[in-house]
Amino acid sequence: MDDRELEGLLRSKGVSPTSQRMQVGKILFERPQHVCAEEILNKVHEAGYRVSKATVYNTLNLFVTRGLIRELNVDPVRMFYDSTTHAHHHFYNVDTGEVMDIPPDQMNFAIMPKLPEGTVAESVEVTIKVRNKH
Repeated sequence: MDDRELEGLLRSKGVSPTSQRMQVGKILFERPQHVCAEEILNKVHEAGYRVSKATVYNTLNLFVTRGLIRELNVDPVRMFYDSTTHAHHHFYNVDTGEVMDIPPDQMNFAIMPKLPEGTVAESVEVTIKVRNKH
């Protein structure tokens, strides 16, 4: 995604495209991926930009709130951010910390559980935790 497309995307969601937000956005939207805040901070610094850790976290929170990215709470120690915003399923490797999308054609639900009274389903998202064979 070039700068102009990224700026348009941010503006379309009501986000002012500051230089720091643009730097974080360039990393997040370069390809579909799952990254944590520390990875983003390191990549921004590697690219030669000075952005604080607090700015990265604030930007990620803003992007989540505005629907630009999704939070994945699969690891008890760190949050992952997903640049693919539609509902989908994941594998999480607890040994490597890697998060991977599960292709939609590989998940099939024959029946859904009865929903609690007074609720409607918003989405179904499954995370399958795996370990490396030893």
